[in-house]
Amino acid sequence: MSLHTLVQDAADRLEAADLSYGHGTTNAWDEAAWLVLWQLGLPLDTALNAPEAPTPTDLQIAQCHALIAQRISTRKPAAYLTRQAWLQGFSFYVDERVIVPRSLIAELLVDGGIDYFLHTGTHKVLDLCTGNGSLAIIAAKTYPDTTIWASDLSQDALAVGAINVARHDVQARVHLLHSDGLAAPALTASGPFDLILCNPPYVNAQSMAALPPEFQAEPALALDGNTDGGHDGMDFVRRLLRDLPRHLNPQGVLVLEIGHERAFFEAAFPALPVVWLQTSAGEDQVLLLTREHLTP
Repeated sequence: MSLHTLVQDAADRLEAADLSYGHGTTNAWDEAAWLVLWQLGLPLDTALNAPEAPTPTDLQIAQCHALIAQRISTRKPAAYLTRQAWLQGFSFYVDERVIVPRSLIAELLVDGGIDYFLHTGTHKVLDLCTGNGSLAIIAAKTYPDTTIWASDLSQDALAVGAINVARHDVQARVHLLHSDGLAAPALTASGPFDLILCNPPYVNAQSMAALPPEFQAEPALALDGNTDGGHDGMDFVRRLLRDLPRHLNPQGVLVLEIGHERAFFEAAFPALPVVWLQTSAGEDQVLLLTREHLTP
């Protein structure tokens, strides 16, 4: 069996299983290629049909089939099976203690999509709800003259973040902190900040109830935005915007991801002027707020 045929067979099996995607891939073919190439220890950009493409052994084929079967039977995101996730060309360790990193803020960092709103004095960055630390690490790599504080309510997530901070050798510039939102005294002492990045829990109650198994496998703490008794997914965001002004420098900005919840955000904050940022998913999933927006 050729490498291409092996991937095609895997894709057919995934397609027939009617899985859900969105944790690094969007379709059965890409997911199959990722899993097969990972299992074979091959680069993800391997040309499947190239004459020099390796021919899998019978043992390797069996191992690939077993991995695909595991993906189907468990309905876990592929990243939990491989313990690896990719975001904007960076590789990160993940496991079930954190959501699989997929924030659109990462592409804004790498592509310079927020650079216009920053200034020469932008040196102190906070990655709030850091999860596995991916945004903090990408920010450190993108802006080498910054120091980043990365905070999360979950101690488990911070443990995973520490693995990634070490792997990317940014311990001197990325500092992990335990905090419920902006409440930790250590975080207050570290600020105010020039740039705050936040991909918070924002999923509304109706959507939480309808999540497919792949998303239910992730920590609900990182997804459910209804922890204060609300239903619109904006509970964390309400607390964030209430506390934010004293944590931002006068020229500071907040970059906030709210996914498909723009309607709920605008209903919760109808008078708040925001800048919607263009991403590969459109211009209604990530917004930017300045301190002036919050303190008119």
